[in-house]
Amino acid sequence: MREIINKATRDSFGETVTKLAEANPDILVLDADLAEATKTVIFKNKYPERFFNAGIAEANMIGVAAGLATCGKVPFAASFAMFSAGRAFEQVRNSVGYPHLNVKVVGTHASISVGEDGATHQCNEDIALMRTIPGMVVLNPADHYETEAAVKAAAEYAGPVYLRLGRLAVESFNNSEDYKFELGKGITLREGKDIAIIATGLMVAEALKAAEALAAQGIDARVINIHTIKPLDEELIIKAAKETGRIITVEEHNIIGGLGEAVAGVLSEKCPTPLKRVGVRDVYGHSGPAKDLLHEFGLDAEGIEKAVKEFV
Repeated sequence: MREIINKATRDSFGETVTKLAEANPDILVLDADLAEATKTVIFKNKYPERFFNAGIAEANMIGVAAGLATCGKVPFAASFAMFSAGRAFEQVRNSVGYPHLNVKVVGTHASISVGEDGATHQCNEDIALMRTIPGMVVLNPADHYETEAAVKAAAEYAGPVYLRLGRLAVESFNNSEDYKFELGKGITLREGKDIAIIATGLMVAEALKAAEALAAQGIDARVINIHTIKPLDEELIIKAAKETGRIITVEEHNIIGGLGEAVAGVLSEKCPTPLKRVGVRDVYGHSGPAKDLLHEFGLDAEGIEKAVKEFV
């Protein structure tokens, strides 16, 4: 069993991309004047000649990354999710997605757990935006070890990837030595027969806590971690729907366009099943401490437990 690590996924990203660069000289990092926050400063300090600060010009950063990819490089272009996915959407779509270039777009500080940065910086729409781009892989790792694996998989994958990362520290739970990460494959973390909780990112740890509390009340909840939102593990979702009869999705994202709608699309076409979506319900975020906001929006273990009980 590996060490339990309490760390934000943005920290794990900065460390991992720097380690990977030791063996792969083609890995480059670009940032939009936020290196301290996105943790690309770790890479900058070790490989200053392979680090490019585009300034507060995210669209230009993506364009430069696209150019570097045409030269055989593997660029990771990082900024806050609001900017790398939001402000630079046109460049991601047309300069990276359309020619299917090998660019890794990194969105840190996603959603309401950015906290005091407030509504303008709490991007609850990035997964929806990136899902619409043909050929774009969308990753949302849940803890330190999964982030390590996701960054490695992104670097090895030949094509565009969007990597979503958080600011809030989360305690690792993928601590098994035989933990396996595979693009497009979800992971069943807990078996259960009464309902399946399908979660992603920061919400996976909260879903596990909720399942423990539900078990004490006689509700047997399965917990599934979907770290790859696109391509989605349809087989695992359909299996859970057939075996439990109820699905609840949990995401730190707008319920419009995110994991919930992706799962709903699969179920409606291939296995109609009662479904409840837990997430940000088509509103902007607020300013405040991250954990308080998660509680306010029902995106902590208590909120998930309540939603499951109401549904069951």
